[in-house]
Amino acid sequence: MKTLFNIPRGLVIVILSSLILFTACKKEDNDPGDPSALTPDSDNGGITLPAGFGGITVKSETGKARHIAVHSNGDIYIKLSELKDGKGILVLKDSNSDGRADAETSFGGFTGTGIAIKDGYLYASSDESIFRYQFNSSNVIDNPNAPVSVVTGLPSGASHSAKAIALDDNQHLYVNIGAPSNACQLDDRTPGSPGQDPCPILTNAAGIWKFNALNPGQTQASGTRYATGLRNVVGMDWNSDVNNLYVMQHGRDQLSFLFPEIYTDTMSAELPSEEFFRVTAEGQDFGWPYCYYDHLQSKKLLSPEYGGDGQITGRCDGVEKPILAFPGHWAPNDVLFYTGNQFPARYKNGAFIAFHGSWNRAPLRQGGYLVAFVPMTNGVPSGNWEIFAEGFTGVDVITQPDQAQYRPMGLAQGPDGSLYIADSQKGKIWRIIYRG
Repeated sequence: MKTLFNIPRGLVIVILSSLILFTACKKEDNDPGDPSALTPDSDNGGITLPAGFGGITVKSETGKARHIAVHSNGDIYIKLSELKDGKGILVLKDSNSDGRADAETSFGGFTGTGIAIKDGYLYASSDESIFRYQFNSSNVIDNPNAPVSVVTGLPSGASHSAKAIALDDNQHLYVNIGAPSNACQLDDRTPGSPGQDPCPILTNAAGIWKFNALNPGQTQASGTRYATGLRNVVGMDWNSDVNNLYVMQHGRDQLSFLFPEIYTDTMSAELPSEEFFRVTAEGQDFGWPYCYYDHLQSKKLLSPEYGGDGQITGRCDGVEKPILAFPGHWAPNDVLFYTGNQFPARYKNGAFIAFHGSWNRAPLRQGGYLVAFVPMTNGVPSGNWEIFAEGFTGVDVITQPDQAQYRPMGLAQGPDGSLYIADSQKGKIWRIIYRG
C-alpha cells in the first residue's frame, strides 16, 4: 500500500515519527527534569561542594524554613517556624524544569518543624500536634484548609518544643518529644544543683513516641514510648535498607558553667558529643540525663549532676552507645538516608546530616554550619564522617549564630536523586546535583 487515506506513505512516516518524538520530549506539568540538563549556579549558590557536584539556588528566600519534603512531581513542601502571609506550609513549583522555583503557594495556618510525604499523604507538625493532608490524583493537596488531626495535645515547653517526625514502611509515625530541660536539675541551669533521680521528665518527654500514622484523633497516651533518654531530637529518619529508626541527639550544655571544678571552658566547648543513634528495638534507653558521651575518651560517662567526675561511667555502662559521635554543640537538625541513584554508588544508603551550628563553643571557634555525610553499610558507618557542604556562614569566623548568612536546617531527596537543603535564616533552598 502506497497511501493511507490518500496521504503518501513517506509523509505518514514523517508525521508519525514527529509525533513519537514530540510525545517522548513533552514533559508533564512540574516534571522535575533531567539533572544532567540543569546548569548549577556559578558559585553553587554560595556554598562549597565535593568535586563533581553542583548547587542550584531553587529560591533565595522563602521565610523561616525548618524541614522540607519533595513530592514525586518535584514540588517542594517547606515547613515554616513563622507564618508567612498567615500560612505555615510553603509549596514551590518549577514549571519549566530548570531547577529553580517559579511559582509559590501556601496553606496551613500553623508554625512548626516536621514535614514528610508518605503513601499519598503529607504529614506536618506544630509544636503540639501532627496533621495529615491527602494528595489527589493530580498530586495536589485535597482540602488544604481541613487537615486530619492525627495526634493532638503533645507537651510543648519553653525549650525543645519542636516536633520532628519520621514514618516507617508499615504505617507508623514517630514523633520526638524533647525535654524542657538541660540536665534535669532540681533548678535548671543552676551551678551545683543536683539532678532529679529518677528524672520525672522521662515519663512524658525526652524520647520518641510511636503512633499509627492513619488513625485520627490520637493523644500521647495513644502512642508508645519507642525510645527514651534522648534530651532532644530534631533530626531523624527511617532507614528502609535495614528497617530501623535513626536519630541525632542535641547534647546537653554548660558543663563548665555548672561544674567549674570539673570542666574547663575548653572541655565544655567540645563536650558532650552530638550522638548519632540507631534504634534497633522498642524501649531502648540512650542515657539522658544520667549520661553523656565523650568522643575524646570514646566513653559514655556519668553526668556531674549524678555524681560524675568527667571520668567514671557508673550506671552508664548499661545504656546505648552512639554509632558515631560529633563535636559538641553543633546542633544536628536533620538526617536523610540517601536512596537515589544520581550520586556515585558510595553515597547509596549513606546518611546526610544537617548541622545548624553552635552558639556556645567559646573559647573555641563556633562550629557546625555544614552538611556532613556518613558512609553506611548494612546500617552502620563504614567510614568516618566527612564534610559534604560548607560555606553557609559566608565568613570564616563567627561568634554568634545570627552572624551566619545561612544555617543548614532541612534535607530532602528529590525523585531524580537530587539532594535539597533548606536554610533557617532566610529560607534559602539549594538543589544539589551530580554532574561527574
